[in-house]
Amino acid sequence: MSDAASLGILAFEGFEELDAIGPYEVFQNARTAGADWTVDLLATAETDRVTAAYDLRVEPDGVFTADAALDYLVVPGGGWNDGDEDAGARALASDEEVLDAIRTIHERGATILSVCTGAMVLAAAGLLDGRPAVTHRSALDDLRETDAEVIDARVVDDGDVVTAGGITAGIDAALWLVEREWGHEVAFDVEDAMEYERSTDVYRS
Repeated sequence: MSDAASLGILAFEGFEELDAIGPYEVFQNARTAGADWTVDLLATAETDRVTAAYDLRVEPDGVFTADAALDYLVVPGGGWNDGDEDAGARALASDEEVLDAIRTIHERGATILSVCTGAMVLAAAGLLDGRPAVTHRSALDDLRETDAEVIDARVVDDGDVVTAGGITAGIDAALWLVEREWGHEVAFDVEDAMEYERSTDVYRS
């Protein structure tokens, strides 16, 4: 890549902390190791602060819209199994404005990475129709009710859509994406810096 890429991570009310912060740390470490991209936390509406599932409060860098110039977008999950329709991944999966924005940037060529039940948001957007995917094990039955092809793997790479299993699998998926886009040496440097031994359970279509 000759120009710096742009990577956004959605931060919405009730998002699972590690779903977003794990990949965020991977991607920022990758910058130190040589990846030429910017990494931003993006709220789904104008706000000064977003409260995550376990009450972590973060200040987003900007707002995610259909006009966002992104090369990569990370969609975390959160709270899906609580059944709360007003916050977390279920609320996001019902937000047509956000779903339209995800579809739009995907159509423009962005790679979308979901973590945990963020896959259910992608399914709601129609991005997993007929495609291999995975989500948190407790939501696999819900994913099977969509048009996705459920795969037994920790990370599923279908090119412009990558899905990860539950919570910590987001770190593995982020490292996989770093290696895919920036090479093994950069990914290894990130693993080494984070003292993390990633899973090799990756399905690639």
